[in-house]
Amino acid sequence: MSIPLSRALRVSNSPCIAFTGSGGKTSAMFLLAKILKKNSPVIVTSSTHLGTWQTPLADRHLIVESDFTAERLAENIQGITLLTGRVDGHRTTPLNEQTLNLLYSYCKNHSISLLIEADGSRQKPLKAWAEHEPPIPPFVEAVVEVVGLSGLGKAVDHDSVHRPEIFSELSGIGIGQIVTSEDLTRVLTHPQGGKKNIPEGTRHIALLNQADTPELQSMAHRIAQSLLASFHSVIISSLKYENIFAVHEHVAGIILAAGGSTRFGKPKQLLDWRGQAFVRAVVGKALEAGLSPVVVVVGAHAEQVEIAVKDLGVTIVKNPYWASGQASSIRAAINSFLAPPTRGADHMLEQVGAAIFLLVDQPQITTSLLKGLMEKHAEGLFPIVAPMVLDRRANPVLFDRSTFPDLLTLEGDIGGRAIFHKYMIEYLPWHDDRMLLDVDTPEQYERLISDEML
Repeated sequence: MSIPLSRALRVSNSPCIAFTGSGGKTSAMFLLAKILKKNSPVIVTSSTHLGTWQTPLADRHLIVESDFTAERLAENIQGITLLTGRVDGHRTTPLNEQTLNLLYSYCKNHSISLLIEADGSRQKPLKAWAEHEPPIPPFVEAVVEVVGLSGLGKAVDHDSVHRPEIFSELSGIGIGQIVTSEDLTRVLTHPQGGKKNIPEGTRHIALLNQADTPELQSMAHRIAQSLLASFHSVIISSLKYENIFAVHEHVAGIILAAGGSTRFGKPKQLLDWRGQAFVRAVVGKALEAGLSPVVVVVGAHAEQVEIAVKDLGVTIVKNPYWASGQASSIRAAINSFLAPPTRGADHMLEQVGAAIFLLVDQPQITTSLLKGLMEKHAEGLFPIVAPMVLDRRANPVLFDRSTFPDLLTLEGDIGGRAIFHKYMIEYLPWHDDRMLLDVDTPEQYERLISDEML
């Protein structure tokens, strides 16, 4: 597996995660359990029914009776421990709300991972949700919505879709019609579809599974871009082969526009580039590439810079310490993600998977390069991704959120290169030597303009 599922999901220590949807959620849950148990015991349970053929996936299966206690659990927990209600025919019964709450408290107090299957799909690749579904406990930190891509190109019927009548209503296509990627996206983003019963403030992740062919992988990448507005991240996988192909996340664009331009002699942020200010040109490329959020850090000439971009819907961050150097602007930008430390989606750092730092004196930046950095990051969640032009490292550079704590320690007139020695750098070969030019002097500005005229 190119990216471990635990890293793809960005799990914390001892996470509490619910799995819903269809097309591989039990496989995803137990695969994650297998990874997590290397460090500590894992408890797996369900707020719905499980098939009895799935219980051997755990190291131990405990049937919870009315006299269930935490003491009994402590005596029997081992590796991956599955807890269910009694066995009824070919399936187990779910735990009740009281037992789930007790289990959550126990796991939280003992730093034990808790994974919950909170949906049933009758082993169909696609599904829709009945009125009582999905039964997601309110205390979970994240919900993983699993989708079986093998259902694309198939008819809306009982062979491919669990509850096809409801799927038809949510997607807007008739029974027997072929499911397209657009239809699937409508269902996943519908308030009564994939967004149903998600606890407020909880991370919501789409896991596009069964991407077993290049065609399905290509289709999954297109679906992922449509889903990012509604999900914190979108993972493309083939759990059958234990492969994760990509993790699409929100990537912030940070424009460092706080400098005093002392070497140049006048504000570089406001120099003309194709009839607009440098800063506005760079912001425009960031927005066009799909970076979100886009943050502009201002300091010197703050009022003029703000006026140049105020109508573009960006976040303005004021850096009162801009004169101390670039590090203060980097810290200010990252700290702008840090909303009050509430759960999940209310915590901006939980929404941003990486950040690309753009220099305000590089208006020649291209959207294709920005998208290339994001695509390379999605392939492996690399800590740092940088362009390589003519055997030289160029700007802009992408930093994964795992590097943010180190970026927050920077001091003085120094940028992210100060932490390069701590991380493996993934280079993106790029054949555009304009990316090697920035503007520190009037002569360099003239060269930039001259190159543009060629």
